[in-house]
Amino acid sequence: SGMSGTRRHPAKMALAASFLAAAAVRGGAPRRVAAFSFATFTTASSRSGSRTAATAAKNGGTPFCGRSRGPLAFFRSSACASDSITSLRMSTVAVEELEKTMDVTHPAFEVVSKDVVSEYGAYCTLYRHKKSGAELLSVASDDDNKVFGITFRTPPTDSTGVPHILEHSVLCGSRKYTTKDPFVQLLQGSLQTFLNAFTYPDRTCYVVASQNTKDFYNLVNVYADAVFHPRATSDPKVHAQEGWHLELEDKSEPLTYKGVVYNEMKGVYSSPDSLLMRESQRSVFPDNTYGVDSGGDPTVIPNLSFEQFADFHAKFYHPANSRIYFSGDDDVAKRLELMDEYLSEFGPSPESKPGSVVQWQSKTFSEPKWEKHPYPAGADQPETHMVQLNWLLNDKPMEPTDELTLNILDHLLMGTTSSILRKTLMESGLGAAVTGGGLSDELLQATYSVGLKGVEPSNVEAVSDLIVSTLTKAAEEGFDADDVASSMNTIEFSLREFNTGSFPKGLSFMLGAMSKWLYEESPTGGLKFEEPLAELKAKIAEGGSQVFQDMIKDLLLSNSHRSTVEMVPSKTLEAEQLKEEEDRLAAIKDTLSDEQLQKIIDETAELKALQAAEDSPEDRATIPSLELSDLKREVTEYPHAVTENENGSGVTVTRHELVSTSGIAYVNFGVDMSALSLEDATLIPLFTRILLETGAGDLSDVQLSRKIGINTGGISASSFLTPVNKEGADESLAAEGDHMITKLFLRGKATADKAGELFSLYNLILTDANLDSQKKVVEMLRETKTQMEASVQSAGHSYANTRMASRYSPGGYIGEKMGGISYLDTVKGLLEIAENDWPSLLARLEGIRSTLLNEATCRNGMILDITGDAKVMETIKPEVDNFLSSLPGKADGDKIQDFYTTEHPWITQAKAAMATEVIDEGFVVPTQVSYVGKGGKIFNPGEHVSGSTAVVSRFLRTGYLWDNVRVIGGAYGGFCTFNNNNGFFSFLSYRDPNLAGTLDVYDACGDALMGMADDLEKDPEALATAIIGAVGDLDGALSPDQKGWLAFNRWIKGSSPDYRQKFRDEVLATSADDFREFGRRLKEIKDPSVAVVSSSAAFEAAAEAGKEMKLNQVV
Repeated sequence: SGMSGTRRHPAKMALAASFLAAAAVRGGAPRRVAAFSFATFTTASSRSGSRTAATAAKNGGTPFCGRSRGPLAFFRSSACASDSITSLRMSTVAVEELEKTMDVTHPAFEVVSKDVVSEYGAYCTLYRHKKSGAELLSVASDDDNKVFGITFRTPPTDSTGVPHILEHSVLCGSRKYTTKDPFVQLLQGSLQTFLNAFTYPDRTCYVVASQNTKDFYNLVNVYADAVFHPRATSDPKVHAQEGWHLELEDKSEPLTYKGVVYNEMKGVYSSPDSLLMRESQRSVFPDNTYGVDSGGDPTVIPNLSFEQFADFHAKFYHPANSRIYFSGDDDVAKRLELMDEYLSEFGPSPESKPGSVVQWQSKTFSEPKWEKHPYPAGADQPETHMVQLNWLLNDKPMEPTDELTLNILDHLLMGTTSSILRKTLMESGLGAAVTGGGLSDELLQATYSVGLKGVEPSNVEAVSDLIVSTLTKAAEEGFDADDVASSMNTIEFSLREFNTGSFPKGLSFMLGAMSKWLYEESPTGGLKFEEPLAELKAKIAEGGSQVFQDMIKDLLLSNSHRSTVEMVPSKTLEAEQLKEEEDRLAAIKDTLSDEQLQKIIDETAELKALQAAEDSPEDRATIPSLELSDLKREVTEYPHAVTENENGSGVTVTRHELVSTSGIAYVNFGVDMSALSLEDATLIPLFTRILLETGAGDLSDVQLSRKIGINTGGISASSFLTPVNKEGADESLAAEGDHMITKLFLRGKATADKAGELFSLYNLILTDANLDSQKKVVEMLRETKTQMEASVQSAGHSYANTRMASRYSPGGYIGEKMGGISYLDTVKGLLEIAENDWPSLLARLEGIRSTLLNEATCRNGMILDITGDAKVMETIKPEVDNFLSSLPGKADGDKIQDFYTTEHPWITQAKAAMATEVIDEGFVVPTQVSYVGKGGKIFNPGEHVSGSTAVVSRFLRTGYLWDNVRVIGGAYGGFCTFNNNNGFFSFLSYRDPNLAGTLDVYDACGDALMGMADDLEKDPEALATAIIGAVGDLDGALSPDQKGWLAFNRWIKGSSPDYRQKFRDEVLATSADDFREFGRRLKEIKDPSVAVVSSSAAFEAAAEAGKEMKLNQVV
C-alpha cells in the first residue's frame, strides 16, 4: 500500500498504465518505486500512505525493486521483437457482447462519450450523472478481476496532511455501515483481490477489486457509503485516532502526540531518501499545491483542527468533484443502478470542480536554485552528502507522442545500469548510489530528478557538473541506434504484454486514465499507444536519435527552472526533533489549567475505551458478507508436465501449457548451487548481479544490455532457496528443516520467434560473464551497502523477522546470512576486500562459476521451466532442443545428491554455525519510530499443522494486532507471520511509537486469543468471516507467468494436490477449538526471542521498562 507523499510519483504516464508493468524492468537504486511499477502499491510508493501497511510489510516494504534488466526493438529491419506479441484473441461472439455494453443507458445518466481502447480489449463509456454531476467511466472487458474506484481531486494548501488523514478516516464507519472500522471487517472477511486507498499530492483514490461478483458489490457499497457519508465528519474521535491527538494518563506525566498518520509520517520523515524526494518536489513547485506535503509533515499535522478536517470533506467529497470507475466482466446496467442509489441524494454543486482545479506552476526561475537541508545521520555514519538535480519539465499540456518520447528518453538515460546517465554517475566514484529515478509524470506536470548519495562534501559541485555535462554530451552526440532500439523495444514489450502480476489490470487501467481524466482530458486518450508509437518510430526512421537530442536540449539543458537539493548529514537532528516536540508539548501543558488537563486525561481514557470496545452485534450485522456456501471448495491447479533427461541431455524440463500467453514464452533456467560452501553462498547476491551487469564473452556491459533489450522482454538472475518435503513424509507435519533445494535461476521472457536469442543469452551469461570487473564490483557493493542501510531504516520489520527466524531453523539461518542484517556486515567486508585484495575475491567468484558448471554433475542439477500456450510451445521446440544440447557439462554425467532423502550440505554447515542459545537483540539506526519483533517456534517437528492455522494467524493480523498495535498503540502497522513448514511464528510492528508496550501486547496475545475462541463459539458468523478472508488469501488473481511459476514451485517442493485440497478443507472447517489450541501454543511458546530496529533513545527507555536487549549499531 502506498507509503508517502514524500517520495515522488512513480511516474505513470497516461500513455498506458500498462507502462506500469515496465516498472519491474527498471532495477537499481531506490527510486520512486520502479517507474510505472505495479509494485507501486506494494513497495513504498509515492502516494501517501494508504490505509494499510500490511501489504507493504508483506513485500518487505523496500523502496527498490528487483533487478530484471530492461528489454527491446530493431529499426533496421522493420520488425521489432515485440511486434509478434499477439493481442488477446477474443471470439467474435465475445467482441459483440462487449460492444453491446457500450449501448447501455440509464435514465439518471447521460452518455458523454464512447471509446474502444483496442490495445487492451476495453470497451469504454463515459457517463455523467444528471442530478449530481458525477462522472462515471464504465469499462467492459473479459477480465473477471472486477475493479471499482472512486477518486476525488483533493489539492491541499498546507502540509497538515488533511487529505491523507481523511483518506484513513472515511473508512472508519459510515451511515449504513456502522462498525468502528468497516475497512477492517472487509479486510477480514471478503475475497477482495485489492482493497486500499491512497493519497496523491492532488487526488485521493479509493479502490476495491474482487473476482466474486457478490463480494464485489458488497465492497462497492461499503466504499461508496464511506466516501459520501462517513462518521468521521461528525465524530471528532476518528480524526483524533487516525490523525493526531494529545494523550495524557496522569497529570504528572508529559503530554504526548499520538495518531496513525502522525506516526506513519514520522517514519517517512526519518528516512533520508524520503526527505530528499520531499525537498526536491517542494523546490520546483514553489507556487502550487505540489509544494506542500499532502501526506502531512509531522511538525505541522498537530495544527489541523477537527473543523478544518470536516470542512475539507465538505468541500472536496461532493459527487460533482468525483470520478467513478468500473471495469471487468460485471453487468454494466447494474453499475449505473448501484451508483445512482448513492448519487441521487445529491443535487448539483457547480462550484466543486472549479474549487479543486490544480493550478499550473509556471517556469519562473531565471537561473537554477541551490538549496541545503539536513537529514538525520547515525552516530557512526560517515558524513556524506546527497545531491540531486530537479527540473520542472512542462508548464502546459504535452502531446501523447511527446509523452511517449519522454518515457523512452528516460529509459535511454536511466533505464538500465548501462544507460548513459546512470552508468556515468555510478562509474564516477563520486557517490555510492544514484537517486531521483529520473522522470515522474503522473501529476499535472512532469519533473525529472537525478543525483547521487554518499557524496563527499568536496565532490558536491562535481556531481552537479557531471550530470549537466553528461546530458550535454548525449544531446550533442546522440544515442547509438542499438540503444534506441533496445529502449523502444523494452517499453513496447511491456505496453503490449500488459503484465501487472497479481495487481488488478483494471486498476492499472484506471490509474492510467486518471492521469488525464483528473485534469479534464479524455480518460481513454492517454491509454492508447499504437498511434504515438507509430509516430515516434517514423521520426526515428527519419532522423535517428535527433528527436531525443532535441528533447534533452529543450526540456533539460535550456530549462533554467531547475533546483539542486543538497542534503547535509546531522548527527543531532534526531535529538533536536525529539527535544523540539517535547518542548512544544511542555509549553502546551504549561498553558493548561487542571480542568483542561483532566479533560485530556478523560478524553484519552474515552478514546482508549472506544478503541478497546467490541462492535455491537447490531453494528456488525450492517457489514455485508459472503456465506461459506459462496466459496469455491476446490483448489485451483495449473498445468504441469515434467520430462526428466529430455533428449538424453541430462536436463529436467518442466512445462506449463496455458490457453494463451499472447505469443510470449516465459522461460526460467536453474543451476544447482548445493556444491558451494555456505560461506561462498553469501557471495551469490553479488554474483547474480555480475552475471548481468559487467558484460559477457566479447560483449561489453553496454552491448549485453542492448542485446537483452533488443531481443527479449528482460532477463533477471536470482538465487532460489526453498524447503522441500522429505520423500515419503506426511506434508501436514512440521518438518525438521533438513531438506532444501538451492538453485541459481535465470528468469526471462521473449516472443516465441525470439526464443533462440533468449536461450543463447542464457548460455552466454552463465558460461562467459565477465567476472573480472573490479571497478564495477566495488560500485555494486557500495550501492548495496547504501541501499541496505536505508532499507533497515525504512523496513526494519522485515530485517527483525529474518533475524528472529535465523535463531530457530537452519533454513532461517541461511536466509539471514544471504539477505538479513548479517549480510550487511558481509557486504561491508566484501567491499574492503574488493578495494584492497581484488585477486582473492575474483578467485572466489571464479570458483563459484566452476563449481556451478562442474563438468561431471552440472547437467543433473539443471532445470528448464517454460510457460507458454500451445503455439508458443510448438514454435520454440527446436530452440529448446538446441539449447539443451549446447549446455556445458556431460549429458551422461554423475547424479547430484537426492535432496528429498538426504540432508542438504548447507543445512549441515548451518547447524554447526548456529548459536546454542537465543538472545534478544536491538539494532540501532537513526529513526523516530520502532520496528518491534518477537517470535519463536509454536510447533515442534512431527506435529500436525492444520489449515486452520492460516485462519487464526490472519485473524490475529486483522483483529487483535490491528486493534492493539495500530488503533490503540498508534503504529502504522501490526502483524504476524506463521511458517507452516517449520512452525515458526512471529509478531511484528511497523513505524511504531512504542517499544516495551508493544512487546506487552504480544505477550498478552495467547490469553486474548483463548478469550476470543469463547466468543467465536457463540458467533458462527464471525467465525465464517475469518474463514472467508483466509480463503481469499489462497486464491488471488495471477498473470500467466505467475501461474506457471506457482505450479513449478508446488512441484519442486514435493507438494501434492491431495495435500493442498486437504489444507483447504481444513481452512474451510476451522472451528473455535482451533483458535483455542493456537492460543495455548502461543502461551507455551518455548524460548521466544526479540529483535527490534529502533533509535538508541527508544532502547534506553525500553531498558528502563525492563526490556533489555543486546544492542548492535547498524547505521
